[in-house]
Amino acid sequence: MDRRVLALDQGTTSSRAIVFDGAGRPVGVGQHEFRQIFPRPGWVEHDPEDIWQSQLAAARDALALAGITAGELACVGVTNQRETTLVWERATGRPIHNAIVWQDRRTAAAIDAFRARGLEPLLRRRTGLVADAYFSATKIAWILDNVPGARASAERGDLAFGTVDTWLIWKLTGGTMHVTDRTNASRTMLLNLETMDWDRDLMAAFRVPAAVLPLIQPSVSRFGETAPEILGSSAPILGVAGDQQAALFGQACFEPGMAKNTYGTGCFLLLHTGARRVVSESGLLTTVAAGATSSPLFALEGSIFVAGAAVQWLRDGLGVIATAAESEEVAASVLDSGGVVVVPAFVGLGAPHWDMYARGAIFGLTRGATRAHVVRATLESIALQTLDVVEVMEAAAGLTHRELRVDGGAAVNDLLMQIQSDVLRRAVVRPRITETTALGAAYLAGLGAGVWPGLDTLTEQWEAGRSFQPRLADDGRERLVRRWRRAVERVKGWEDM
Repeated sequence: MDRRVLALDQGTTSSRAIVFDGAGRPVGVGQHEFRQIFPRPGWVEHDPEDIWQSQLAAARDALALAGITAGELACVGVTNQRETTLVWERATGRPIHNAIVWQDRRTAAAIDAFRARGLEPLLRRRTGLVADAYFSATKIAWILDNVPGARASAERGDLAFGTVDTWLIWKLTGGTMHVTDRTNASRTMLLNLETMDWDRDLMAAFRVPAAVLPLIQPSVSRFGETAPEILGSSAPILGVAGDQQAALFGQACFEPGMAKNTYGTGCFLLLHTGARRVVSESGLLTTVAAGATSSPLFALEGSIFVAGAAVQWLRDGLGVIATAAESEEVAASVLDSGGVVVVPAFVGLGAPHWDMYARGAIFGLTRGATRAHVVRATLESIALQTLDVVEVMEAAAGLTHRELRVDGGAAVNDLLMQIQSDVLRRAVVRPRITETTALGAAYLAGLGAGVWPGLDTLTEQWEAGRSFQPRLADDGRERLVRRWRRAVERVKGWEDM
């Protein structure tokens, strides 16, 4: 039997685990959803124990369905929702507060104050990021300032901070490893992209004590071993990457100019730039790309906060569809959106606008508008947000990609993928294996364990499933884009009004 790899894929709304064989095929899958906590408008939290227990249950299910034990694994890989911030006691492993999720907006005022001090240019130069409540640094400070005694405990070295990868590794190794990888560290506003280490000037600016920060390692390295009691036997953890960098790797986008878009809760488009750090003046992020060696690689990223979450809103908030899958059938029942435009800025706008105070809206409603028009306009909003990012990304990098590789839960929606191809005017390619985030984590770990000899093998394994080609006439596309951009301008700064 070939060597198997377990990938843990901890997402925003559910935890998944997949066992892959040597051909990169899933042979056992487990998934458990967990609770979303909304204490106030704009606040989003998770219970850290919910994250851990759902991930552990998914891992055990995947192993059982694959018919193997943890002792038969070659290795474990970890990928995770990024930026989400946890702080726990080193002595007990007890979290001192709920995890503050990447979508959370509570630290917007702290970001405004940071900008007012004139520090954003320094942040851009050192980290490649924009100043935004999306990232981890202000979340750490908020927890330390709002949990009684936390800041003093942190200064004494009694507390540990981690993004979700660090929390999972801590739990998997029985509290012996406090570590992260470069891709996750690059989402904190604290990683210096030149040194690949924590930046002391930014730590001071955000008031984050050095004592809480984990050790940073390359994505392919030894992150410890699972404690035998966790999965029934120990297994080495050899690959870690944030979910979007893992998906870029799982899509076999190893060369500059290759790009992927993941349609999950949010939408995240990454363009590989190789060893070159491209700095964008148009609201894109320079981020660390996962690689198989210790030499740093980079990507340009456009972060769209609401994509699949907009379809969930149609289902859970408006009740106009019963399931997410139904969105395709309902939207296809009309030829177009009938002039309706949905801007799903529920938690502000991400790239390329970076407006923390924008809010969602529906425009163009008439007596003839139906739920089908609203559903179709919601799908169009996902594709149009992606178009906005692609245009500024290609201009910044001086690179044009001929096709966009796609993955994530909403990528199975054929109508959405066709709309995406229409507005981009290029091929949209969905791989045969769409679990690319988990696959990327498996590939990284498997390279560390020698399951795969190198990147050429992974390139050969990648296989297209379906390609969508543009069909919409130019005048129809231009009308769609023009309406969209007018609507986006009108939602900006709404919460400031």
